[in-house]
Amino acid sequence: MSGAGLRAWLLDPVPASRRQARIGRWYRAALAFGGNGLAMAGLLIVLALVLIAIAAPLIADPQAATLQSLTDRLQPASWAHPFGTDELGRDIFARTVFGARITLTIVALVGLIVVPVGLGIGLPAGYFGGAVDAVLMRLTDIFLAFPRLVLALAFAAALGPGIVNAVVAIALTTWPPYARLARAETMTRRDAEFVQAAVLQGASRASILFRQILPLCLPSVVIRLTLDMAGIIITAAGLGFLGLGAQPPAPEWGAMVASGRQVLLDQWWVATIPGIAIFITSVGFNLFGDGLRDVADARGA
Repeated sequence: MSGAGLRAWLLDPVPASRRQARIGRWYRAALAFGGNGLAMAGLLIVLALVLIAIAAPLIADPQAATLQSLTDRLQPASWAHPFGTDELGRDIFARTVFGARITLTIVALVGLIVVPVGLGIGLPAGYFGGAVDAVLMRLTDIFLAFPRLVLALAFAAALGPGIVNAVVAIALTTWPPYARLARAETMTRRDAEFVQAAVLQGASRASILFRQILPLCLPSVVIRLTLDMAGIIITAAGLGFLGLGAQPPAPEWGAMVASGRQVLLDQWWVATIPGIAIFITSVGFNLFGDGLRDVADARGA
């Protein structure tokens, strides 16, 4: 099939099969996303971050990220140290590159926790309603009543410093919006005709939830997760800044900003470089999430 023929097959307004309709729908979504310049910029930033994290040992010397050299402390940018050195003589470029791994690890782990928890609470609350809905939503409201960063700080302080505890603390404060979103999506679909047809065919409630309703809730939840990733990154950096995240000598961006704040006026690069990394990464995820939301809204319309 030629390129023109393939495009015509993908954009056929009357698809001949469910497979053609599904592939064509995704192709139209990809075209709509590609036509959004800001969304593509966000996607490129996210992909660059992922590639940097994967290829970190090829981009920078792993030992330079933690190796101390007091004779080279607080050096400005040079060929040997493109971003300068910190108060212990460690290469800021290498620490920033390897810090991307820690940031992506935290984002990925939080996402793997909050999505199942949010769906596990929101789906039954929206489908069963009544007492089940009241109990699960009041539990959700308790977590929503507190500012996310304040609650994350409380959990992190109680659990102790460390990446794992930081991930748990962030996840405990991030899941409520996903539960409410899943509940709303479920309530709009629990009385749909395809659900009623499944009930008439003898499908169990668990089968209806997981096979009929869950796939329709996932796109909205994934888009919400993409939009929340910037907030997750900032919260993780805040915990690291306060010493409750990754512990030294791990090159975590928030901890790097904290270590450089005392020399900010004279050696500005120590805190500014990781701060710029946090800013660019957060903007990238926001732009990427906005583009996904726009595509989803256009498909929904």
